[in-house]
Amino acid sequence: MDDFAAETNVEWREWGASAFEAARDAGNPILLALTVPWSPECREMDRKTYAEPRIAANINDGFVPVRVDADRHPDVRERYTMGGFPSTVFLTPDGTVLSGATYLGPGGFRGILDSVRETWDTQGESAGSIPRSLQTDAPPGGEVTSRIEEAMVEQLLAAYDEEHGGWGTDVKFPLPRTVEFALVRARDQATRTLEAIRTQLRDTYDGGFYRYATGRTWSDARTERLLDENAALLRAFAHGYRYTGEAAYRETAEDALEYLTTTLWTDTDDESTSGAFAGSQAGDDQYHVLGGSDRASAEVPHVDETVFADRNGLAIDALCTYAAYTDDQRARRYAERARDTVCTTLVEDGAVTHYRTDEASGPTGLLLDQARVLQGLTTSWQVLGEGGPAVDIADWTLDTLQAESGAFRDGPADGLGLCSRSQYPLDATVELADALLDLAVLADDERYREAAHDAISSFAGAADRMGVEVAHYAAVSARLRSPSALRVGPGAGSDLHRAALRLADHETVVVPDTGGDEAMLTVAGEHVGTAETPVDLESVLTDT
Repeated sequence: MDDFAAETNVEWREWGASAFEAARDAGNPILLALTVPWSPECREMDRKTYAEPRIAANINDGFVPVRVDADRHPDVRERYTMGGFPSTVFLTPDGTVLSGATYLGPGGFRGILDSVRETWDTQGESAGSIPRSLQTDAPPGGEVTSRIEEAMVEQLLAAYDEEHGGWGTDVKFPLPRTVEFALVRARDQATRTLEAIRTQLRDTYDGGFYRYATGRTWSDARTERLLDENAALLRAFAHGYRYTGEAAYRETAEDALEYLTTTLWTDTDDESTSGAFAGSQAGDDQYHVLGGSDRASAEVPHVDETVFADRNGLAIDALCTYAAYTDDQRARRYAERARDTVCTTLVEDGAVTHYRTDEASGPTGLLLDQARVLQGLTTSWQVLGEGGPAVDIADWTLDTLQAESGAFRDGPADGLGLCSRSQYPLDATVELADALLDLAVLADDERYREAAHDAISSFAGAADRMGVEVAHYAAVSARLRSPSALRVGPGAGSDLHRAALRLADHETVVVPDTGGDEAMLTVAGEHVGTAETPVDLESVLTDT
């Protein structure tokens, strides 16, 4: 149970078979509270709603209350979220959905309790429903063509906010993968968006990036800071620096590196590991309006020190990318430490466990964990020359999670309630396909490229309906059609290898230590040129 449950008067149960059995035995609905440690609204609902004695008594007497940390149980989160946190969801004893909402104050909560109770008493199990995303077997497939990339560029142009930067005219999300896609296809949009993020979403005192802005002008930022979102933005600014040479982008990436390796770094007690990155830091509007001197005497927002596999995989990827462009030794060192910790404590025979503490461990084999750890390892292979168990992770994922259609399930369908039903998530599939394309070149195994192609083609039937927030899909489809690889004879850290990392575009796979003294560039399987020195390599890449 999370640390904040004690602030309430509800007799919470853990998500598990005993809770569902208790609901069936008592003939009562389940109240599922999905919370996260970084949300101020979750803390407010604990203090104002769940701590209210009469509400708590009503819940304890008439429902089976189950509390889930959504960060620790993403499989439960993805099936039951109401679109934000907290999510308040009422279930039948079989796990189907009766009703739900996000934040509810005492008045609103009393009303929904009465409504759900009446529905349950009159209709019982028949009132439960299954979300549409869990009712389909697979996404709509199609052919991977150049039109996917072209359509996404058109989407960028149509959705771009010319006045304030970013995409959309309402809430502004930083969309780091979209920025990266735009850097090589609509650079002015990308750089103006990076500038808005740098000036509006960055905490200039404590470091790190806020999650998003609720205003079109990038105003009224949500101040929580999550590891995965900060790592993704660090990587985007590193790519921005690579393409433009803009010192401000490098400085912003370096500030993010400082935040990750101080505030979000957590040492481990295990003698065989040396630490990894914590999951998140909570939002606190009152704290973040303070200046630097006033913050020194204020209570620092809570840091959730849980080491999550997916978020650390993304951080390893980001730090290796930054090191590739800057030769930053701190980025290399922390990437190596986090990589070794994740591989030692969370990976076994290719299966990745979401998190593990002394008291509990999370689900094993979730697609996003497999994909992001694999991505971190393939980037580590390119930059540091060490890929760890990358092949084992890829093989386990292909053998266990890929359906006949080529699509990937989000994890083993062996859980409780709706967790026994598979989902086919686009975002995680694209991240996996991207990593598989890297691995196909690094491991010289065409099987991984074929699996990536099948995964991307399994969604191609919906490509014309995709928005800018999934521009990564179009980027990976472009890599499938025209893969670029730079094979470097000398090992990682050699002058030629370091030049290859700095000079190659971010969609090219750099393979170190292939033997010999030359670097060879191929595009779409065709030999383009070779080089023996960094100067010659620059000429080869410039002429391409």
